[in-house]
Parts: sequence; C-alpha cells; structure tokens
Amino acid sequence: MTHPKAESAPRGKPVAKAAPTLADDVRPGQSIELLKELHILTRDGKLNQDSRRKLKQVYHLYQFIEKLLLELAEQPSGITLADHGAGKSYLGFILYDLFFKQQAQGHIYGIETRPELVQKSRELADRLGFERMSFLNLTVAESAQSDQLPARIDMVTALHACDTATDDAIAFGLQKQARFMVLVPCCQAEVARVLSQHKALSLSRTPLSELWRHPLHTREMGSQITNVLRCLYLEACGYQVTVTELVGWEHSMKNELIIARRTGQKKRAAAERLRALLDEFGLSSLLDTRFKQLGSDSN
Repeated sequence: MTHPKAESAPRGKPVAKAAPTLADDVRPGQSIELLKELHILTRDGKLNQDSRRKLKQVYHLYQFIEKLLLELAEQPSGITLADHGAGKSYLGFILYDLFFKQQAQGHIYGIETRPELVQKSRELADRLGFERMSFLNLTVAESAQSDQLPARIDMVTALHACDTATDDAIAFGLQKQARFMVLVPCCQAEVARVLSQHKALSLSRTPLSELWRHPLHTREMGSQITNVLRCLYLEACGYQVTVTELVGWEHSMKNELIIARRTGQKKRAAAERLRALLDEFGLSSLLDTRFKQLGSDSN
C-alpha cells in the first residue's frame, strides 16, 4: 500500500513560526493573578509587546538575583531583602512570588518615597496574601536610620534608583553589612555637576579634561566616573565587585549592573585609587559626602 507524500512548504517561502504563547513567556510557578495586578497581563490574560519586553527585563534581572538568594537560603534564618526606589515594586513582587513564597521564612522591604505607590503595593500584597512583604514610605537615606527595618539586611537591590539614591543604597548596604548588593544605577548627575563647576580649571591643568569639555560628554563622563568610583568604594569597604551588562533594557545608559559580594576584606589599593581619581578629576569634595567610610581603616 502506498502512502501519499507529505506536502512540503513551497521552496523559497519561509515556514511561518508559531506565535508565542503565554507559557513561552511566563516562568513556571509564576502567579498569573499577580501579573494581571501588575498590569503586565491584561485582565483576560493577554500579553502585549511592551509588557512582554518588560517581563523579560524583570526575569533577566531575577536570574542574577536568584543565584545569590540560593546561597543565602542555606542560612538557618530567613532572608531579609531591601528593595530601594521600589516604585510599583515589580521586582519585589516577582522575587516574592518566585522565591520567597516557597521559603518558610524571609521578608522583603520595599522602600519608596511616593506614598500613593506605597499604599497600592500594601493593598496588593494584602490581596495576594504576601504576608512577608512590607512597604515603607521613606527615602533611601532615611531608611538607614529607620527602626522599621531590621538591624541586618542580607541583600540590597536598587533598580534605577535615581542619581544619588544609588549611593544612599550603597551606604545603607554598608551599614546593614549586606551580604549582597545588586545595583542598576540611573540618572547620575552629581559628578557631572562637579565636573562642570571646575571645568575651566581642569582645562588649564590637564588635556584629559577634553573628555568632558562639551556638555554631552560631561554627562556621559560623569556617569562613567560615578560607577567606577562606586565600584572602588565597595572594594575598599570589603566587597568583591562584578560589573556586567543587563541585556534587554531599553535604554543603554541604564544598562549597567553592579553586583557586590561581601568578603570583609577591605582593599587598600582600591581606596588609594579612589582618592587619586577624586583628586585627578577635582572631586575631592565627595570624600566627606559619598565615601564616608573611606577612612584610615581601609586596609
């Protein structure tokens, strides 16, 4: 008995790919109800292109954080995590839903200055039964002194905390002796302002100042120097630092991911290089504001 040959696609015409399904985009175990509440999914469970991109971005960052959380999960007490500049708390809710919900202990603290977002996050956590989530209406700087947070925090995250809020998150992490800090800096303007103030003097002193003579370059150079200084500061304060690209974010200027792991071994060379850079770029005034722990104890 002969069988008819299967029809093949006409030559020269590409075979159409199947449209992605929800299962292709959503991680196993992820609460569909949560994604609807966060407006990542529509009420009928659909995912548009913009939401798909946003979800991929959060998941990409989650992959980095999950590995660190698994290390912390080995400790007998539950993990404490502070999410600075939480906004609508996309990251905090995803972390709780995919990781903390499966843990017997542990707590996430979302820190945000806009009271309306704090209230909405509290209401959402109540609706979903996410009991070990707290949302605090504080600045990052205020949170370091607040008795609403525990004395020890295991992990600090700061996703696009604007300008000096990232520095405040680092100061918070140092004070809390955080085991890990995961930072995606944003809108770094402080160093650029200082560079602009001393531009005339720098131009007369060193040809390197041509790197930030034009306003656009001042902003770009300021952003680059800021993150280099942050990394050196973390190393000087006893952290191992990894810098990588957070692939998938829409704006490349906000695409840098800094992961700091506490070792307790302060690097004297990092402290010396940080001071040298501050001096070279006329930024020594930041020593008493941004790098307070860079004292004689940096070994």
